[in-house]
Amino acid sequence: MKTVIMAGGRGTRIASINSEVPKPMIPLSGKPVLEYEIEALRRQGLTDILLIVGYLGDTIQSYFGDGSKVSPVTGETFGVNIEYFVENKPLGTAGALFSLKEKLTEDFLLLNGDIIFDIDFNRFVKEHHNKKGLATIITHPNNHPYDSGIIIADEDGKVLNWLHKEDSRKWYRNRVNAGVHILSPKIMDKFNFDVDEKIDLDRQILKPLIEDGELYIYDTPEYIKDMGTPDRFYLIENDIKSGKVEQKNLQHKQKAVFLDRDGTINKYVGFLRDIDEFELLPGVSKAIRKINESGYLVIVVTNQPVIARGEVTYEELNEIHNKMETLLGQDGAYLDAIYYCPHHPDSGYEGEVKELKIHCECRKPKPGMLLKAAEDYNISLSESFMVGDGENDIIAGATAGCKSIRIGGDVNSLLDFVNNYL
Repeated sequence: MKTVIMAGGRGTRIASINSEVPKPMIPLSGKPVLEYEIEALRRQGLTDILLIVGYLGDTIQSYFGDGSKVSPVTGETFGVNIEYFVENKPLGTAGALFSLKEKLTEDFLLLNGDIIFDIDFNRFVKEHHNKKGLATIITHPNNHPYDSGIIIADEDGKVLNWLHKEDSRKWYRNRVNAGVHILSPKIMDKFNFDVDEKIDLDRQILKPLIEDGELYIYDTPEYIKDMGTPDRFYLIENDIKSGKVEQKNLQHKQKAVFLDRDGTINKYVGFLRDIDEFELLPGVSKAIRKINESGYLVIVVTNQPVIARGEVTYEELNEIHNKMETLLGQDGAYLDAIYYCPHHPDSGYEGEVKELKIHCECRKPKPGMLLKAAEDYNISLSESFMVGDGENDIIAGATAGCKSIRIGGDVNSLLDFVNNYL
């Protein structure tokens, strides 16, 4: 698969770090951002690279050559094949693609040139092929969703809406575009743009695909961050030095903190049916933010029998969870995944959903939700924690092989758990 990297940016927001080189060549721990990208691609056999360059593009071409040169940082050859397309004038984030149409004859990977990442591309490519859309974009949670574009998708990953930063929003799932895409060359036939026309990838190419159901997401907790501001630059530099970037690749075993919801994250009110009753407990945002920073995944596993009882619809439950993610995001914290059990074994409730009145393997104290998450995210359960306020949480965690911590028993709050165990 060919990889196209958009490396023509000037980097005006990060000029205080280094204004003498193009944005993709700004060094992190002594090595250019673009070199990290190329290394991450090469490790997974993605060696056919096309670089779109513009501002000070000769600096990039001189440094990498055709990919056979020796890195002045590592002393090893880059080990890839590089072609270049030079933008003589700014063409936006997608204009160059239409000039490259003859070279892009198969599905291709498209990356921003200012991101640090380490992801399992085999998973991504497989998901794209399974969905059979014209484009698949990687989404993930971040710690500043309030000033990011939000991607709304259904359970199959089909994108339903794309909220830009200026669009109004209330409660939303914290999922943003990570700047990593797989595109079909058929996209170039779908739009009638002129060669050398300045085109915005998100607004003029990807978002219009939504109406025909041709845009999908691949959601992953793996490490993908842009270094577009000084604050993010220094954060990423620390993550590189600590090994966090590489470890988050799902090819490696992950560690997780599994969290019960009611009484652990939010105030316990019995069966939560009304979104207005959802209220984060004190210190929860700070605790989850610390877990995020530690490198552990944060995964909610919650029994929701109100679905089977007919007291809350799936849509209403999703909106409650959207409120939870929005409130956490406002405090710089995020969840990597939410699993819930909609079943309830006992019948006799007015309005109940009969097909959900079953004995299942996902309802705690059964460990099904933890086992499914471990399969989805390659989690080492023995290195993970289950944290909740009930006996069912403790049994589920222990049965799955986790270290189980009870709030109200082992610790007084989620923040106490973080301070004592992580």
